[in-house]
Amino acid sequence: MIKNHHAKKSMLTDLEIAQNSKMIKIEEIAKKINLNTDEIEMYGNYKAKISYEALAKVKDNQRGKIILVSAINPTPAGEGKSTTTIGLGDSLNKLGRKTMVCLREPSLGPVFGIKGGATGGGHAQVVPMEDINLHFTGDFHAITSANNLISAVIDNHLFQGNDLKINPNKIIWRRAMDMNDRSLRKINVGLSMKKEIAREDGFDITVASEIMAVFCLATSLHDLKEKVSRIVVAYNEADQPVTVKDLEVEGAVTMLLKDAFKPNLVQTLEGNPVLIHGGPFANIAHGCNSIMATDYATRISEFTVTEAGFGADLGMEKFIDIKMRAMETMPELVVLVASIRALKLHGGMELEEIKTESVDALKIGVQNLEKHIENVTSFGLPYVIALNKFPTDTDNEINFMLDWAEINNHPLSLSKVFEKGSEGGLDLANKVIHEIQKREKNEAHALYNNNLSIEDKLNKIAINIYGAKEVVFTDLAKEQIKTYNKLGWDKMPICVAKTPLSLTDDAKIKGRPHDFTVTVREFKPSVGAGFLVALMGNVMTMPGLPKRGAYVDMDVINGKIVGLF
Repeated sequence: MIKNHHAKKSMLTDLEIAQNSKMIKIEEIAKKINLNTDEIEMYGNYKAKISYEALAKVKDNQRGKIILVSAINPTPAGEGKSTTTIGLGDSLNKLGRKTMVCLREPSLGPVFGIKGGATGGGHAQVVPMEDINLHFTGDFHAITSANNLISAVIDNHLFQGNDLKINPNKIIWRRAMDMNDRSLRKINVGLSMKKEIAREDGFDITVASEIMAVFCLATSLHDLKEKVSRIVVAYNEADQPVTVKDLEVEGAVTMLLKDAFKPNLVQTLEGNPVLIHGGPFANIAHGCNSIMATDYATRISEFTVTEAGFGADLGMEKFIDIKMRAMETMPELVVLVASIRALKLHGGMELEEIKTESVDALKIGVQNLEKHIENVTSFGLPYVIALNKFPTDTDNEINFMLDWAEINNHPLSLSKVFEKGSEGGLDLANKVIHEIQKREKNEAHALYNNNLSIEDKLNKIAINIYGAKEVVFTDLAKEQIKTYNKLGWDKMPICVAKTPLSLTDDAKIKGRPHDFTVTVREFKPSVGAGFLVALMGNVMTMPGLPKRGAYVDMDVINGKIVGLF
């Protein structure tokens, strides 16, 4: 999402633009997608959940086309993927193409940290911005509570006699909290109880929890309960997995998630309907909004514009190999978001220098974009590059990018949706439609067959998508692979957790590196969600706050929120 450096140009922050907008009552937004008031559950005047009855009513409709918005490896502040997604949706609607936008819900951790929220920016936003970025409809609270209910039941089971013979040293389920708090990465629990059941534990951020992944990959309430029941929380003394079903808590967990599982309906600044539901991180989870929301959107629209977190090496790969596999469909086209400032970073400039003109750095940095283009086409998909315009971009830099695209036959649009809303994205929308119409049929496919070994799947991802020469496995990872093979977990997709800032597993390595290795330090089984998490580099499942977090500038003055971007 683009932040206040853009907004200073117009003298209004993202928040001020959102607060100055005239929102339409949510009942009127619902009517635009043929929902009556009995089919929505209102959370105030401008937010609603869509009922299960309304979802069921369209489940047999033919699906429309899915447009996936992805990106290059971004700067720490992001390159405007959400802004582009929202703006493109508005632009397609302006062209008379019935379009739905599907986004993830923001996590409070980044909101108070560096990256900010996930409601877009400038004149391409979803509203009510403050509500969405803060507590919204309570979905994350429900997911956090469901996660921690399982934790409470595990420790209670140990206290009450441990009938399942759980090995306290082999409990892999962690507590969750939707906040960046590095002090909770490793904790001790049970200190007030019997000495022999005190153990080491830790917290993951809610958006990295398996409950969040299950929530977003389930296709129905029944499927949600089934997936929850399969979650592996520990191993017993015989090294056999212990599941949520073994703890007899799957029903209670599903009960906590029942209302949250209904997709949320909001609107863009231009009054177009948007679904925002679920929010797994893409560097440590699969990075896509819920199947429930995406599937519903495709049943009621010609185009569904949705995003997958971070760059095409993370979000796009997981979107196709995990989410689309679960939905049994494929996207029609990928929009690759790039910015001149990020390409200069990949060209060797320091972060504090990227507002300074440098066509030479751009010439080198564009190789990162070229690699992501190759990644998109390796899935059999067409693409359009959305060059997200920033005020610091110079005419020389923009002209270089336009010439580069023309010479290399890359469809590229200079996106100005931040500044102009739908008007600034009409060229992008027309290019997207043109590229889709050029295709005779959708030939998109997954990167790998699930029947491949764990090692082969990871090599496919690392070599084909990252450009690595090989994958190295620690001794711990090798032992885990042996265990997973015995348990029959080796036929699931892989969800790589690594830095989003580089094609490698080292955030400091920019551009398009060659001849590098990536290291899988350990695995985490997400059997309920249906994938194995491979942790690379030093990626953390509980982030920390920066020295000066965004929270410093936030306040409530005379009842009005200020400083929220």
